[in-house]
Amino acid sequence: MADWTRVGTDVEVRSLQRHLPTEDAVVAAAGDCEIVVAMRERTPFTDTLFARLPQLRLLITSGMRNASIDLAAAARHGVTVCGTASNSEPPVELTWAIILGLARNVVRESNALRDAGPWQSTLGADLYGRRLGLLGLGKIGTKVARVGQAFGMDVAAWSENLTEARAAAAGVTLAPSKEELLESSDFVSVHLVLGDRTRGLIGADDIRRMRSTAYLVNTSRAAIVDQDALVRALHDGWIAGAGADVFETEPLPADHPLRTAPNFLGLPHLGYVSRRNYEGYFEGAVEDIEAFLAGSPVRTLTT
Repeated sequence: MADWTRVGTDVEVRSLQRHLPTEDAVVAAAGDCEIVVAMRERTPFTDTLFARLPQLRLLITSGMRNASIDLAAAARHGVTVCGTASNSEPPVELTWAIILGLARNVVRESNALRDAGPWQSTLGADLYGRRLGLLGLGKIGTKVARVGQAFGMDVAAWSENLTEARAAAAGVTLAPSKEELLESSDFVSVHLVLGDRTRGLIGADDIRRMRSTAYLVNTSRAAIVDQDALVRALHDGWIAGAGADVFETEPLPADHPLRTAPNFLGLPHLGYVSRRNYEGYFEGAVEDIEAFLAGSPVRTLTT
């Protein structure tokens, strides 16, 4: 994905291709490293971890925002943190892969075809003329809205700070409340940043407000939607189905109830995993290393 020979004479490059689930595992794998390149938010870099990585001088994250890195702790431990370019189109595209997969029962029908099962065993849900409700209308949500409009959907959005002017600029109806958005939408898609105000934003009472024929999709952050409530909603048929690309524990434990929940389309956090994004991540990482070694760090992240 990048030309690592550009730093090959100055840096010994080592690639780690497995998930490191604990601080002990991170220390064992990278305790002697002065530079670490972290993929998105897979690995939390806390104050205690920085203290256990005394050799670390440069931490690079893919993208320009990483909630799993304690930037204040990095500064206290003398670690420079830099980011890279990142594109918002891949998660938009994956959001629509999930919506379409749910609406047209793609996985079930494909499995039936491959296994010589029943021919045409499901009835798909239409997008044209239906309401798409977006929780969040930022960079990603706005692009999701455009696709919905291209399908002929009525698109509405809500977030705590969303204004009428901002919604109108995107050609989207501003829902008067979260509750109204959930009650009136056929598809609800989450595109909010995780924070104190959005953690647990969608709980059991909220999912119960949705139509029994509606679908809930989350490609943002798992903690925005109460996971226990989502499992119950799927088992008890509160909604027609749900899809997610994000989970509170990743990789998802083998015995997690979402793995076997009915009418659930889950993917292993693939939103940002595309060739164009990875080329940007790793090309940017090489640039960050070159600049750091030259004494002039670029794309630095601070509190």
